[in-house]
Amino acid sequence: MATRVYTAFDYDNDEFLRTALVGQSKNEDSPFEICDWSVQEPFTGDWKRKARVRVKKCGQMIVICGEHTHTAAGVAAELEIAQEEGIPYFLLKGYPDKACTKPTTAKDTDKMYSWTWPNLKALIGGGR
Repeated sequence: MATRVYTAFDYDNDEFLRTALVGQSKNEDSPFEICDWSVQEPFTGDWKRKARVRVKKCGQMIVICGEHTHTAAGVAAELEIAQEEGIPYFLLKGYPDKACTKPTTAKDTDKMYSWTWPNLKALIGGGR
């Protein structure tokens, strides 16, 4: 059975990266499925509670890192929720040739991994 994955990404700048990841999740040999539960609405009301419920339904979180991820408050909050709930996560470098940044809530020890199909499959399998 495929691992259910929550994706955290900078909606304003990197939505197409998430679309690419969704495409990869549809490969025959994919060990994961993307749950379309990322927060994509304005930050109003109890959005963090809603995000927490969604994050807890998944087995892992992939944080897609782009050039402006350090300024994306929603990504920082989603990652913090994963950390609080003990949901395994990893940081995925969205662009091979650009300076990608970590969310502000990432730990100093969190490594950002290159986005390749073999890496992605290994990371989902716990290879970090």
